[in-house]
Amino acid sequence: MGNMTQENRQQTLKNIRRVVVKIGSALITRNGRGVDDAVIAPWVQQIARLRESGVEVLLVSSGAVAEGMASLGWQQRPHAIHDLQAAAALGQMALVQRYQKAFNQYQIKTAQVLLTHADLSNRQRYLNARSTLKSLLQYKVLPVVNENDAVATDEIRFGDNDSLAAMVANLIEADLLLILTDQNGLFDKDPRSNSDASLVEHATADDPALEQMATGGKGALGSGGMLTKVLAAKMAARSGTHTVIAGGANDNSILQAVAGEQVGTLLTAQQEAYAARKQWLAGQLKVAGALVLDAGAVKVLKQSGKSLLPVGVIDVRGEFTRGDLVECVDENNQAIARGLVNYSAAESHKIKQQASSEIAGLLGYIDAEELIHRDNLVLVSA
Repeated sequence: MGNMTQENRQQTLKNIRRVVVKIGSALITRNGRGVDDAVIAPWVQQIARLRESGVEVLLVSSGAVAEGMASLGWQQRPHAIHDLQAAAALGQMALVQRYQKAFNQYQIKTAQVLLTHADLSNRQRYLNARSTLKSLLQYKVLPVVNENDAVATDEIRFGDNDSLAAMVANLIEADLLLILTDQNGLFDKDPRSNSDASLVEHATADDPALEQMATGGKGALGSGGMLTKVLAAKMAARSGTHTVIAGGANDNSILQAVAGEQVGTLLTAQQEAYAARKQWLAGQLKVAGALVLDAGAVKVLKQSGKSLLPVGVIDVRGEFTRGDLVECVDENNQAIARGLVNYSAAESHKIKQQASSEIAGLLGYIDAEELIHRDNLVLVSA
Protein backbone atom coordinates (compact mmCIF):
# COMPACT_ATOMS: atom_id res chain seq x y z
CA MET A 1 0.00 0.00 0.00
CA GLY A 2 1.29 3.44 -0.85
CA ASN A 3 2.02 5.80 -3.69
CA MET A 4 2.54 4.73 -7.27
CA THR A 5 4.14 6.92 -9.92
CA GLN A 6 1.94 7.93 -12.80
CA GLU A 7 4.28 6.08 -15.14
CA ASN A 8 3.80 2.84 -13.18
CA ARG A 9 0.07 3.44 -12.96
CA GLN A 10 -0.16 3.93 -16.70
CA GLN A 11 1.87 0.78 -17.22
CA THR A 12 -0.51 -1.16 -14.96
CA LEU A 13 -3.56 0.12 -16.82
CA LYS A 14 -2.17 -0.07 -20.34
CA ASN A 15 -4.20 -1.82 -23.03
CA ILE A 16 -7.54 -1.40 -21.25
CA ARG A 17 -10.13 -2.74 -23.68
CA ARG A 18 -13.20 -3.41 -21.56
CA VAL A 19 -14.44 -1.29 -18.63
CA VAL A 20 -17.34 -1.58 -16.22
CA VAL A 21 -18.34 1.89 -14.95
CA LYS A 22 -20.49 1.95 -11.81
CA ILE A 23 -22.25 5.18 -10.78
CA GLY A 24 -23.70 5.47 -7.28
CA SER A 25 -27.07 6.80 -6.14
CA ALA A 26 -25.83 9.92 -4.37
CA LEU A 27 -23.98 11.03 -7.48
CA ILE A 28 -26.62 10.40 -10.06
CA THR A 29 -29.53 11.79 -8.04
CA ARG A 30 -27.67 14.78 -6.57
CA ASN A 31 -28.13 13.40 -3.05
CA GLY A 32 -31.78 12.53 -3.59
CA ARG A 33 -33.05 15.49 -5.56
CA GLY A 34 -33.70 13.25 -8.56
CA VAL A 35 -31.86 12.37 -11.74
CA ASP A 36 -30.80 15.39 -13.78
CA ASP A 37 -29.83 15.32 -17.46
CA ALA A 38 -27.10 17.86 -16.75
CA VAL A 39 -25.55 15.54 -14.17
CA ILE A 40 -25.52 12.58 -16.55
CA ALA A 41 -24.16 14.52 -19.53
CA PRO A 42 -20.42 14.62 -18.57
CA TRP A 43 -20.32 10.89 -17.86
CA VAL A 44 -22.06 10.10 -21.12
CA GLN A 45 -19.65 12.32 -23.04
CA GLN A 46 -16.63 10.60 -21.48
CA ILE A 47 -18.04 7.14 -22.17
CA ALA A 48 -18.67 8.15 -25.78
CA ARG A 49 -15.03 9.23 -26.09
CA LEU A 50 -13.85 5.96 -24.59
CA ARG A 51 -15.88 4.01 -27.12
CA GLU A 52 -14.46 6.10 -29.94
CA SER A 53 -11.00 5.03 -28.81
CA GLY A 54 -11.99 1.37 -29.06
CA VAL A 55 -12.77 0.67 -25.39
CA GLU A 56 -15.89 -1.37 -24.67
CA VAL A 57 -17.98 0.04 -21.82
CA LEU A 58 -20.70 -1.46 -19.69
CA LEU A 59 -22.53 0.87 -17.31
CA VAL A 60 -23.88 -0.23 -13.93
CA SER A 61 -26.09 2.54 -12.66
CA SER A 62 -27.78 3.00 -9.33
CA GLY A 63 -30.50 5.58 -8.91
CA ALA A 64 -33.77 3.81 -9.74
CA VAL A 65 -35.05 3.75 -6.16
CA ALA A 66 -33.87 7.29 -5.46
CA GLU A 67 -35.43 8.57 -8.69
CA GLY A 68 -38.69 6.84 -7.82
CA MET A 69 -38.60 8.35 -4.34
CA ALA A 70 -38.14 11.82 -5.81
CA SER A 71 -41.06 11.27 -8.18
CA LEU A 72 -43.27 10.20 -5.28
CA GLY A 73 -42.07 13.04 -3.05
CA TRP A 74 -40.57 10.74 -0.43
CA GLN A 75 -37.83 12.27 1.71
CA GLN A 76 -36.75 9.09 3.52
CA ARG A 77 -35.84 5.73 2.02
CA PRO A 78 -38.70 3.36 2.93
CA HIS A 79 -38.09 0.17 4.89
CA ALA A 80 -40.95 -1.91 3.49
CA ILE A 81 -39.76 -4.07 0.60
CA HIS A 82 -42.93 -3.45 -1.45
CA ASP A 83 -42.46 0.32 -1.16
CA LEU A 84 -38.83 0.03 -2.29
CA GLN A 85 -39.89 -2.16 -5.20
CA ALA A 86 -42.60 0.28 -6.22
CA ALA A 87 -40.12 3.14 -6.17
CA ALA A 88 -37.64 1.07 -8.19
CA ALA A 89 -40.23 0.18 -10.83
CA LEU A 90 -41.19 3.83 -11.23
CA GLY A 91 -37.65 5.16 -11.14
CA GLN A 92 -36.14 2.61 -13.50
CA MET A 93 -38.27 3.88 -16.39
CA ALA A 94 -37.12 7.46 -15.92
CA LEU A 95 -33.49 6.44 -15.41
CA VAL A 96 -33.24 4.43 -18.61
CA GLN A 97 -35.04 7.06 -20.65
CA ARG A 98 -32.57 9.69 -19.51
CA TYR A 99 -29.59 7.50 -20.43
CA GLN A 100 -31.09 6.64 -23.79
CA LYS A 101 -31.73 10.30 -24.57
CA ALA A 102 -28.20 11.29 -23.53
CA PHE A 103 -26.42 8.54 -25.49
CA ASN A 104 -28.55 9.17 -28.58
CA GLN A 105 -26.66 12.44 -29.02
CA TYR A 106 -23.58 10.32 -29.79
CA GLN A 107 -25.45 7.75 -31.89
CA ILE A 108 -24.92 5.13 -29.20
CA LYS A 109 -27.58 2.47 -28.77
CA THR A 110 -28.34 1.40 -25.19
CA ALA A 111 -29.93 -1.71 -23.72
CA GLN A 112 -31.45 -2.19 -20.29
CA VAL A 113 -30.29 -5.30 -18.41
CA LEU A 114 -31.84 -6.04 -15.01
CA LEU A 115 -30.30 -8.79 -12.87
CA THR A 116 -30.77 -10.47 -9.51
CA HIS A 117 -28.34 -12.64 -7.63
CA ALA A 118 -30.43 -15.65 -8.63
CA ASP A 119 -29.59 -14.90 -12.27
CA LEU A 120 -25.88 -15.31 -11.57
CA SER A 121 -25.99 -18.07 -8.95
CA ASN A 122 -27.70 -20.45 -11.37
CA ARG A 123 -25.08 -21.78 -13.78
CA GLN A 124 -27.33 -21.79 -16.85
CA ARG A 125 -28.71 -18.30 -16.23
CA TYR A 126 -25.15 -17.09 -15.54
CA LEU A 127 -24.08 -18.31 -18.98
CA ASN A 128 -27.17 -16.77 -20.56
CA ALA A 129 -26.44 -13.38 -18.96
CA ARG A 130 -22.80 -13.63 -20.04
CA SER A 131 -23.76 -14.40 -23.63
CA THR A 132 -26.31 -11.58 -23.74
CA LEU A 133 -23.88 -8.96 -22.42
CA LYS A 134 -21.08 -10.07 -24.74
CA SER A 135 -23.45 -10.03 -27.72
CA LEU A 136 -24.54 -6.48 -26.89
CA LEU A 137 -20.91 -5.38 -26.72
CA GLN A 138 -20.19 -7.13 -30.00
CA TYR A 139 -23.05 -5.23 -31.64
CA LYS A 140 -21.69 -1.93 -30.26
CA VAL A 141 -24.66 -1.55 -27.91
CA LEU A 142 -23.98 -0.10 -24.46
CA PRO A 143 -25.59 -2.22 -21.72
CA VAL A 144 -27.05 -0.26 -18.79
CA VAL A 145 -27.24 -2.70 -15.88
CA ASN A 146 -29.08 -2.40 -12.60
CA GLU A 147 -30.37 -4.78 -9.97
CA ASN A 148 -33.92 -5.89 -10.70
CA ASP A 149 -35.21 -4.24 -7.54
CA ALA A 150 -38.85 -4.49 -8.61
CA VAL A 151 -38.81 -8.26 -8.12
CA ALA A 152 -35.74 -8.99 -5.96
CA THR A 153 -36.23 -10.21 -2.39
CA ASP A 154 -33.61 -10.52 0.34
CA GLU A 155 -32.86 -14.07 -0.78
CA ILE A 156 -31.92 -13.04 -4.32
CA ARG A 157 -30.58 -9.52 -3.80
CA PHE A 158 -27.00 -8.48 -4.37
CA GLY A 159 -27.50 -5.98 -1.57
CA ASP A 160 -25.64 -3.17 -3.34
CA ASN A 161 -24.63 -2.27 -6.87
CA ASP A 162 -20.93 -2.40 -6.02
CA SER A 163 -21.24 -6.17 -5.66
CA LEU A 164 -23.34 -6.31 -8.82
CA ALA A 165 -20.70 -4.33 -10.75
CA ALA A 166 -17.92 -6.65 -9.54
CA MET A 167 -19.84 -9.74 -10.56
CA VAL A 168 -20.55 -8.20 -13.96
CA ALA A 169 -16.83 -7.46 -14.30
CA ASN A 170 -16.17 -11.15 -13.57
CA LEU A 171 -18.92 -12.13 -15.98
CA ILE A 172 -17.53 -10.28 -19.00
CA GLU A 173 -13.85 -10.45 -17.99
CA ALA A 174 -13.41 -6.68 -17.81
CA ASP A 175 -9.95 -5.14 -17.59
CA LEU A 176 -11.07 -2.37 -15.24
CA LEU A 177 -13.89 -1.74 -12.78
CA LEU A 178 -14.38 1.99 -12.23
CA ILE A 179 -16.54 2.84 -9.22
CA LEU A 180 -17.65 6.47 -9.20
CA THR A 181 -18.69 7.77 -5.81
CA ASP A 182 -19.23 11.03 -3.93
CA GLN A 183 -15.80 10.63 -2.28
CA ASN A 184 -12.48 11.17 -4.08
CA GLY A 185 -11.43 7.60 -3.34
CA LEU A 186 -10.56 5.45 -0.36
CA PHE A 187 -9.04 7.30 2.60
CA ASP A 188 -7.13 5.86 5.54
CA LYS A 189 -9.91 7.22 7.74
CA ASP A 190 -13.31 8.81 7.16
CA PRO A 191 -12.58 12.23 5.58
CA ARG A 192 -15.99 13.52 6.60
CA SER A 193 -15.02 13.46 10.26
CA ASN A 194 -11.20 13.49 10.12
CA SER A 195 -9.48 16.51 8.61
CA ASP A 196 -6.14 14.67 8.55
CA ALA A 197 -7.44 11.77 6.44
CA SER A 198 -5.12 10.79 3.58
CA LEU A 199 -6.10 9.35 0.20
CA VAL A 200 -4.91 5.80 -0.44
CA GLU A 201 -3.55 6.16 -3.96
CA HIS A 202 -2.69 2.50 -4.53
CA ALA A 203 -2.99 -0.89 -2.87
CA THR A 204 -3.52 -4.49 -3.87
CA ALA A 205 -7.18 -5.45 -3.92
CA ASP A 206 -6.68 -8.30 -1.46
CA ASP A 207 -4.83 -6.26 1.18
CA PRO A 208 -6.66 -7.03 4.46
CA ALA A 209 -5.86 -3.55 5.80
CA LEU A 210 -8.30 -2.04 3.29
CA GLU A 211 -11.32 -3.57 4.99
CA GLN A 212 -10.19 -2.16 8.32
CA MET A 213 -9.93 1.32 6.82
CA ALA A 214 -13.19 1.29 4.92
CA THR A 215 -16.25 2.33 6.84
CA GLY A 216 -19.39 0.28 6.53
CA GLY A 217 -21.56 3.37 6.86
CA LYS A 218 -24.42 3.68 4.42
CA GLY A 219 -25.89 6.81 2.95
CA ALA A 220 -29.58 7.61 3.15
CA LEU A 221 -30.02 6.80 -0.54
CA GLY A 222 -27.66 3.99 -1.38
CA SER A 223 -27.37 0.56 0.21
CA GLY A 224 -23.57 0.43 0.22
CA GLY A 225 -20.59 2.23 1.70
CA MET A 226 -16.86 2.34 1.15
CA LEU A 227 -16.55 -1.16 2.58
CA THR A 228 -18.74 -2.58 -0.19
CA LYS A 229 -16.45 -0.93 -2.74
CA VAL A 230 -13.36 -2.51 -1.21
CA LEU A 231 -15.07 -5.91 -1.18
CA ALA A 232 -16.18 -5.36 -4.78
CA ALA A 233 -12.57 -4.70 -5.80
CA LYS A 234 -11.51 -7.92 -4.08
CA MET A 235 -14.20 -9.82 -5.96
CA ALA A 236 -13.33 -8.20 -9.31
CA ALA A 237 -9.67 -9.13 -8.81
CA ARG A 238 -10.62 -12.80 -9.05
CA SER A 239 -10.97 -12.39 -12.79
CA GLY A 240 -7.82 -10.26 -13.07
CA THR A 241 -9.80 -6.99 -13.08
CA HIS A 242 -8.21 -3.87 -11.56
CA THR A 243 -10.47 -1.39 -9.74
CA VAL A 244 -10.38 2.39 -9.44
CA ILE A 245 -12.55 4.12 -6.83
CA ALA A 246 -12.84 7.78 -7.80
CA GLY A 247 -14.94 10.88 -7.31
CA GLY A 248 -17.57 11.04 -10.02
CA ALA A 249 -18.13 14.77 -9.63
CA ASN A 250 -14.58 15.48 -10.83
CA ASP A 251 -14.22 16.62 -14.43
CA ASN A 252 -13.07 13.84 -16.75
CA SER A 253 -12.67 11.32 -13.92
CA ILE A 254 -13.65 8.43 -16.21
CA LEU A 255 -11.13 9.32 -18.90
CA GLN A 256 -8.43 10.10 -16.37
CA ALA A 257 -8.90 6.79 -14.55
CA VAL A 258 -8.76 4.70 -17.71
CA ALA A 259 -5.71 6.63 -18.91
CA GLY A 260 -3.85 5.79 -15.70
CA GLU A 261 -3.73 9.32 -14.35
CA GLN A 262 -3.42 9.92 -10.60
CA VAL A 263 -7.11 10.02 -9.78
CA GLY A 264 -8.83 8.20 -6.94
CA THR A 265 -7.64 4.89 -5.49
CA LEU A 266 -6.23 2.13 -7.68
CA LEU A 267 -6.69 -1.39 -6.28
CA THR A 268 -4.75 -3.83 -8.41
CA ALA A 269 -5.44 -7.49 -9.07
CA GLN A 270 -2.42 -9.58 -8.15
CA GLN A 271 -3.50 -12.89 -9.61
CA GLU A 272 -4.25 -14.44 -12.95
CA ALA A 273 -7.88 -14.68 -14.00
CA TYR A 274 -9.62 -17.82 -12.80
CA ALA A 275 -11.06 -20.22 -15.34
CA ALA A 276 -14.62 -19.18 -16.21
CA ARG A 277 -16.28 -21.89 -14.10
CA LYS A 278 -14.15 -21.10 -11.07
CA GLN A 279 -14.82 -17.36 -11.48
CA TRP A 280 -18.49 -18.22 -11.21
CA LEU A 281 -17.97 -20.35 -8.11
CA ALA A 282 -15.81 -17.74 -6.37
CA GLY A 283 -18.08 -14.85 -7.24
CA GLN A 284 -21.34 -16.14 -5.77
CA LEU A 285 -22.48 -14.22 -2.72
CA LYS A 286 -24.93 -16.80 -1.39
CA VAL A 287 -23.88 -20.17 0.01
CA ALA A 288 -26.22 -22.86 1.30
CA GLY A 289 -24.04 -24.10 4.15
CA ALA A 290 -20.53 -24.81 5.34
CA LEU A 291 -18.11 -27.67 5.85
CA VAL A 292 -15.59 -27.28 8.69
CA LEU A 293 -12.21 -28.77 7.76
CA ASP A 294 -9.41 -30.11 9.88
CA ALA A 295 -5.87 -28.75 9.51
CA GLY A 296 -4.84 -31.56 7.20
CA ALA A 297 -7.66 -30.94 4.76
CA VAL A 298 -6.95 -27.19 4.77
CA LYS A 299 -3.32 -27.89 3.90
CA VAL A 300 -4.26 -30.29 1.09
CA LEU A 301 -6.68 -27.81 -0.48
CA LYS A 302 -4.27 -24.89 -0.26
CA GLN A 303 -1.09 -26.63 -1.36
CA SER A 304 -2.16 -29.52 -3.58
CA GLY A 305 -5.34 -28.37 -5.28
CA LYS A 306 -6.97 -31.74 -4.66
CA SER A 307 -10.61 -32.69 -4.11
CA LEU A 308 -12.20 -32.48 -0.66
CA LEU A 309 -12.73 -35.92 0.87
CA PRO A 310 -15.13 -36.70 3.74
CA VAL A 311 -12.28 -37.73 6.05
CA GLY A 312 -11.10 -34.10 6.28
CA VAL A 313 -14.49 -32.69 7.37
CA ILE A 314 -15.10 -32.37 11.11
CA ASP A 315 -18.45 -30.53 11.10
CA VAL A 316 -21.35 -29.70 8.79
CA ARG A 317 -23.39 -26.50 9.07
CA GLY A 318 -26.63 -25.47 7.44
CA GLU A 319 -29.11 -27.30 5.25
CA PHE A 320 -28.11 -28.05 1.69
CA THR A 321 -28.73 -30.62 -1.01
CA ARG A 322 -26.52 -32.28 -3.61
CA GLY A 323 -25.22 -29.70 -6.10
CA ASP A 324 -25.60 -26.69 -3.76
CA LEU A 325 -22.78 -24.19 -3.26
CA VAL A 326 -21.14 -24.57 0.16
CA GLU A 327 -18.25 -22.83 1.88
CA CYS A 328 -15.26 -24.67 3.32
CA VAL A 329 -13.90 -23.08 6.50
CA ASP A 330 -11.13 -23.95 8.92
CA GLU A 331 -11.59 -24.48 12.66
CA ASN A 332 -11.32 -20.71 13.21
CA ASN A 333 -14.18 -20.11 10.75
CA GLN A 334 -11.80 -18.60 8.17
CA ALA A 335 -13.12 -19.16 4.65
CA ILE A 336 -10.78 -21.40 2.65
CA ALA A 337 -12.72 -22.48 -0.42
CA ARG A 338 -16.17 -22.97 -1.85
CA GLY A 339 -17.62 -25.51 -4.21
CA LEU A 340 -20.52 -27.64 -5.38
CA VAL A 341 -21.14 -30.45 -2.89
CA ASN A 342 -21.85 -34.03 -3.94
CA TYR A 343 -23.94 -34.97 -0.89
CA SER A 344 -26.71 -33.36 1.14
CA ALA A 345 -26.14 -31.93 4.62
CA ALA A 346 -27.69 -35.00 6.26
CA GLU A 347 -25.53 -37.33 4.17
CA SER A 348 -22.43 -35.23 4.85
CA HIS A 349 -23.04 -35.55 8.59
CA LYS A 350 -23.06 -39.34 8.25
CA ILE A 351 -19.82 -39.58 6.26
CA LYS A 352 -17.77 -36.79 7.84
CA GLN A 353 -14.36 -37.90 9.18
CA GLN A 354 -14.76 -41.21 7.31
CA ALA A 355 -12.67 -42.73 4.54
CA SER A 356 -14.25 -42.64 1.08
CA SER A 357 -14.30 -46.45 1.07
CA GLU A 358 -16.87 -46.29 3.91
CA ILE A 359 -19.41 -44.11 2.06
CA ALA A 360 -21.38 -46.97 0.49
CA GLY A 361 -21.65 -48.79 3.80
CA LEU A 362 -22.78 -45.66 5.67
CA LEU A 363 -25.28 -44.39 3.10
CA GLY A 364 -26.22 -47.57 1.26
CA TYR A 365 -24.89 -46.15 -2.01
CA ILE A 366 -22.08 -43.97 -3.34
CA ASP A 367 -22.40 -41.08 -5.82
CA ALA A 368 -18.79 -39.91 -5.61
CA GLU A 369 -15.71 -40.53 -3.51
CA GLU A 370 -15.31 -36.80 -2.93
CA LEU A 371 -17.52 -34.41 -1.01
CA ILE A 372 -16.43 -31.73 -3.50
CA HIS A 373 -14.52 -32.57 -6.67
CA ARG A 374 -11.55 -30.32 -7.43
CA ASP A 375 -13.15 -29.24 -10.73
CA ASN A 376 -16.05 -27.80 -8.72
CA LEU A 377 -13.86 -26.27 -6.00
CA VAL A 378 -12.17 -22.88 -5.87
CA LEU A 379 -9.93 -21.36 -3.20
CA VAL A 380 -11.04 -18.05 -1.74
CA SER A 381 -8.11 -17.69 0.67
CA ALA A 382 -4.44 -18.06 -0.19
